[in-house]
Amino acid sequence: MRRDSAASRKARGTASGAPDTPELAPKLTAIEIAVLTLAVVVVIAGARIAQPFLVPVITGILLSYTLRPLVAALERLHVRRVIGAALVIVVLAGLLSGIGYVIRDDVNAAVAELPAAARKLRLAAVDAARQPESPMTHMKAAALELDRAAAEATGKRPPAPEPATNNVAGQLQTFVADQSAKALVVLGEVLMAILLTFFLLAAGDTFRRKCASLAGVSLARRRVTVELLNEIDAQVQAYMVTLLVANVLIGLTTWAAMAALGLPNAGMWGVFAGVVHVIPYAGTAVTAAAVGVAMLLHSGSVAQAVLAAALVTGLAVLIGMVLTTWMQGRASRINPVAVFVGILFFGWLWGGWGLLLGVPILAVVKAIADRVEALHPLSEFLAA
Repeated sequence: MRRDSAASRKARGTASGAPDTPELAPKLTAIEIAVLTLAVVVVIAGARIAQPFLVPVITGILLSYTLRPLVAALERLHVRRVIGAALVIVVLAGLLSGIGYVIRDDVNAAVAELPAAARKLRLAAVDAARQPESPMTHMKAAALELDRAAAEATGKRPPAPEPATNNVAGQLQTFVADQSAKALVVLGEVLMAILLTFFLLAAGDTFRRKCASLAGVSLARRRVTVELLNEIDAQVQAYMVTLLVANVLIGLTTWAAMAALGLPNAGMWGVFAGVVHVIPYAGTAVTAAAVGVAMLLHSGSVAQAVLAAALVTGLAVLIGMVLTTWMQGRASRINPVAVFVGILFFGWLWGGWGLLLGVPILAVVKAIADRVEALHPLSEFLAA
């Protein structure tokens, strides 16, 4: 069989109008790259400044996506959407209040033990400081030498150190005041998010129809918009269901493990582990540290404290990282490296709220990038 030469193939390709080689994607110029980088920096700075506004809005939208199937089920039972939305919010608040009511005795007992626990920590710190060769002694000596060197260089006398008791008491009072103010701010943001969730649930598909109409008059663009909203809906619901299942399992297993080790108020620690674990990675570290300190104060044994902390960490890794990663991988199809980097970024951007909202925001971004041609490189980067 005679093979066509390269010249004849090129001639036929030119005659038919088809290009001989695939067209390469246009490259960005230096000015376009600079403008794009500046736009990204401006968006990040705006998101950081607008945190008090964006956090309740995003939280309310995610909660509305999560609770929408319940309101839709009530609507199929001929319950008006406004009433169904209010009923779902009330039931959710009732469940959270019920959990708090169940563990109230454990919380009260733990609060009553705080003075004794603080006394034990103070005595342990004093004993450690009295040891002549302890690391704390060396660090204090190094700090004093640095203060003397700085005073000699500037010609000023170093300020006299405050008594340890007054210094610790002042720091403790400042810490409590700061945390109380932050708790009030978080409570206000949660209430705003719940109120926005109610309005979105009561509105039904109004927001979806407005988004479809804003996409343009083309039926294809509207179809892509509706598919994108459905994909976001599915991604958020899958993430929330995964988070709920994992946190309930972590809470129950932590409860059982602490009860088996003989740690008082095991129910409170189980609920604490389940709630704090909503913050990826950091939640596990906080829970392990808190449980380890509680076991150390209760038993006085470092081995028991290490065992309790290791057990909490092992349960969180087994359930939170193995089971949750598998379930989220099937749901959102995002690679673990992108998830970790995204959590670090949103944690830096919004603190604790960023750690909590980072993964669902990444799932939404992935769903949008899958259907917008210009964002396909970002979709490929996030894909598992």
